[in-house]
Amino acid sequence: MAYSWDNRVKFVVRYMYDIDNNGYLDKNDFECLALRATILEARGEYSAQRFADNQKIMQNLWSEIAELADFNKDGLVTVDEFKGAVKKTCIGKTYGEFPQAMKAFIDSHFKSIDINADGVIGPEEYRVDAVSRSAFTNVDELDAAFNKLLNDNDKKIGGINLARYQELYAQFIGDANEANPAVYLFGPLTELS
Repeated sequence: MAYSWDNRVKFVVRYMYDIDNNGYLDKNDFECLALRATILEARGEYSAQRFADNQKIMQNLWSEIAELADFNKDGLVTVDEFKGAVKKTCIGKTYGEFPQAMKAFIDSHFKSIDINADGVIGPEEYRVDAVSRSAFTNVDELDAAFNKLLNDNDKKIGGINLARYQELYAQFIGDANEANPAVYLFGPLTELS
């Protein structure tokens, strides 16, 4: 059940937001994500202005997540709380219907993956992103997952542009269908406990 909706949401918490790996989301994760995004987007360079912009994006994202998911108001968002919020705000919705801060995060994340800043995530960039979060022993597994994501237009342009990434991300967390190609957005998944 690696591609079940439940497992995909667990993946987002564990590998996308819980940057300090403590098992829950809190304000610290999003403060760390601001620096991570700044460094990745600039390929190791640091810009105080870009960091300030990313801090605002991540503070807004944390505020939105906490408002939607911190049901007991303890300053921590568990996986179950996050799943409840995603069900309420993302299931069956398009990227355009997502909360504003989540859209800003998705756009920022695209920039960090688009290493050569050409506006398209190609197979090499996809590989770099996937191996930065999970362990793989065979590049063919990564390439097969990437190819499953691509529609005819993606193939023409050599990868995934921002609009397509937004669509795929929305489907990754907002569509329970395990056969949706969007399940491969972050590489082949394993079942998480």
